[in-house]
Amino acid sequence: MQVTQTNADGLKHEFKVVIPAGHLEEKVSIRLVEVGRTVRIPGFRPGKVPMGILRKKYLSSVMGEVLEAVVNDGTQHALVEHKLRPAVQPKVEITSFKEGSDLEFTIAVETLPEVKITGLGDVAIEKPVAEVSDAAVDEALQNIADRQEKTEAAEKAYAADSGDVVVIDFLGKLNGEPFDGGKAEGYSLKLGSGSFIPGFEEQLIGVKADDERVVKVTFPAEYGSEALAGKDAEFDIKVHEVRKVVPPSIDDALAQSVGLGTLDELKKAIREEIEREYGSLSRAHVKRRLLDQLALQYDFVVPESMVDLEFDAIWKQLEKDKADGRLDAADQGKTDEVLKEEYRTIATRRVRLGLVLSEVGRENNITIVQDDLNRAVMAEARRYPGQEQMVFQYFQKNADALNGLRAPIFEEKVIDFILEMAKVTEKVVSIDDLRKDPDEDSEAVVAETAPKPKKKAAKKKDAVEE
Repeated sequence: MQVTQTNADGLKHEFKVVIPAGHLEEKVSIRLVEVGRTVRIPGFRPGKVPMGILRKKYLSSVMGEVLEAVVNDGTQHALVEHKLRPAVQPKVEITSFKEGSDLEFTIAVETLPEVKITGLGDVAIEKPVAEVSDAAVDEALQNIADRQEKTEAAEKAYAADSGDVVVIDFLGKLNGEPFDGGKAEGYSLKLGSGSFIPGFEEQLIGVKADDERVVKVTFPAEYGSEALAGKDAEFDIKVHEVRKVVPPSIDDALAQSVGLGTLDELKKAIREEIEREYGSLSRAHVKRRLLDQLALQYDFVVPESMVDLEFDAIWKQLEKDKADGRLDAADQGKTDEVLKEEYRTIATRRVRLGLVLSEVGRENNITIVQDDLNRAVMAEARRYPGQEQMVFQYFQKNADALNGLRAPIFEEKVIDFILEMAKVTEKVVSIDDLRKDPDEDSEAVVAETAPKPKKKAAKKKDAVEE
């Protein structure tokens, strides 16, 4: 095998590989002998088929196998010999081959850059934290109680007020004709809930049991049904009953209704849940700030092929969002040329950060063990209350889905490792500040510590965070 490097330009390398015809013939003969031991051809016992017949019948398929094997071997040999780590799958092209002659092929490969990790202990991160107030616990407790609220029938002479529930039949009409989806019977509507078209609920204030009323409304211009959007409509209403909401009791019985023993236990559970929420929000800010610090600290050429792949994924999602009418407000009105420039900058940053995190993990032997995967599956299951068993079964039966958890797990473990080394100080902030978009928060923090990055790239999320 003869391997010659024909080009070395930064991260891009090209090779020419020549495999002697004799080596190919040896590989083909060995493989044909292996085939001959198992194939059954009428008139011959297994292992006794003449080579000439084997070559005539199986040479084409065997040659394909041999070519694939020697090309893979040649490619691997070139990479190992020159100590190269490919960024993506090398591109191989056979340039010369015919039976009885040498095989020649070229390899074009883009390699991973050398990333030198230094100064992680010098990284300084301010971690925003918020205290869980008694008011926040009380508000969450009230929300639970409100979901448990009950109603009782009011006297027939009682006039409905905001907050009351009216049980009604309704029939919607456009130009005097009923329309699809505009009819219901025995519907319970809480006045003031805002669950119906604007103006609908307000016109039912004051109704009593057995009343009949015509409600006139205009559907919003952005209403989901094109046939109704912006149209004037009338609803014939028949009131069956007015029900008053019975204020829920916040006591041990409320706690027992959600599976806990006492009100104190419920308050404790609520506080712990809010603490977890605040911790998650805090983590998002810290992670974004850390990634910004790393982006400022590390500046090296990244493989174009990796950027292309990342950009293609971003652009595909952006086009889908555009088609679905969900394009980010900051992107609306921009030309594709401008958007492509912006998102390619983001793709480059994502790839660079990914390489930094990967190298930190590689240098420090950060690995993923089964317990990590188990915890990740448990976390996924908790996102679907009541369907946990289905989630477990999904990951048990879907190896690709389970493997898909590896990258985010690895990333989080590397982030944890860096934060353990970094100088992290806590700053108490309001819950409103903690709930701010980490991207927007990141811009302000970076502005205080370094030259502000171009605004066009600052508001986009890092793939490393998604």
